[in-house]
Amino acid sequence: MTTTWRELLRPGVTLPFCPGCGHRILLRHLLTAIDELGLDIDRTLFVSGIGCAGWIPSPCINADTLHCLHGRAVPFAVGAKLANPSLTTIVVSGDGDLADIGGNHLIHAARRNHDITVICANNMNYGMTGGQVCSTTPTGATTHTTPAGNTYTPFDLCALVRTAGARYAARYLVTQGPELVSAIKTAIGVEGFSFVEAVSPCPTQFGRQNRLDGVREAYAYVESLAVRKDECTDATAFDRGRSLLTGEFTDE
Repeated sequence: MTTTWRELLRPGVTLPFCPGCGHRILLRHLLTAIDELGLDIDRTLFVSGIGCAGWIPSPCINADTLHCLHGRAVPFAVGAKLANPSLTTIVVSGDGDLADIGGNHLIHAARRNHDITVICANNMNYGMTGGQVCSTTPTGATTHTTPAGNTYTPFDLCALVRTAGARYAARYLVTQGPELVSAIKTAIGVEGFSFVEAVSPCPTQFGRQNRLDGVREAYAYVESLAVRKDECTDATAFDRGRSLLTGEFTDE
């Protein structure tokens, strides 16, 4: 068992994130959850695909990491878990990688209830390749490929995986630290498929495309989307295209 989350960082690593990127905060929350759980890091595997979020476990976490093909993080993780069921297997990747390129793998892993935990760092765009639209981009938001605003309704990823069969799902902003750490801990402890969506501001690509002036405005924008599940009493007031319901989603 470790004594601090910092001991889980790879020695000498330089964090590969743009200034203000929410992925840096998610990394700390993930390591805090692992530290508080007392996981045996030598029996834990982190799997990621391609994109900004793929750099959260690799090279940052001092553990076994599998950085694989774009959109294929989930099937690689499932294969590793089937080959070695004793591994705690955690996928950490982005919304473009998991929900766009790898969306079919995501829903079928939930349907089959594979015993893995998937953490989606949702920055609402393809941040690494120029800020293009993706399946989680809010309706009306501007991206490199939707200069007049996104016309489509984004996926509710928690609803998607729960409908497919996930045992547990949760969504929190990276600024909701205690709740996000608790959700990650709960998800790792679930026997079966579990999912945590961490909404992570992207000041560099999404922020610039939407004329958000700096890190503070980028975070304020994301926080303006959040509606707490336990405070949402009027369904007609909730716009799924422009709002994010935060909380835990489970039958228990």
